[in-house]
Amino acid sequence: MSTEIPPWLKEQLARYDQLQQNLQAIVSQKQLLEAEKAEADRASEELKKAAPDAVVYKNAGSVLVKADKDDLIKELLEKTDLTNTRILVLTKQEERVRASLQEVQNKVNEALKSKQEPPAG
Repeated sequence: MSTEIPPWLKEQLARYDQLQQNLQAIVSQKQLLEAEKAEADRASEELKKAAPDAVVYKNAGSVLVKADKDDLIKELLEKTDLTNTRILVLTKQEERVRASLQEVQNKVNEALKSKQEPPAG
């Protein structure tokens, strides 16, 4: 009985590893974007609470620059919209990668089951 792994199975296992790495990268990107979105939402809410004539500043690299409150709110809303779109794209990618992972896992499991049949005797 040979314990050598067939080339196609090695290929499937390599593909599975690659898909797992892709999935991890997508999930990490998505988490970062969700944190950015939450931060923008909090900032936007705080700006909305501020008095109409309040002096506000925005980050410009390593310095703070005086800015118009309404412009900042608009900027934050645009950032939130863009972030939502990017999160949606990553969510769809995540679903596709998860489906591919499941497909490869099923193929590998099926191959392993057929190899583990008890010997005739």
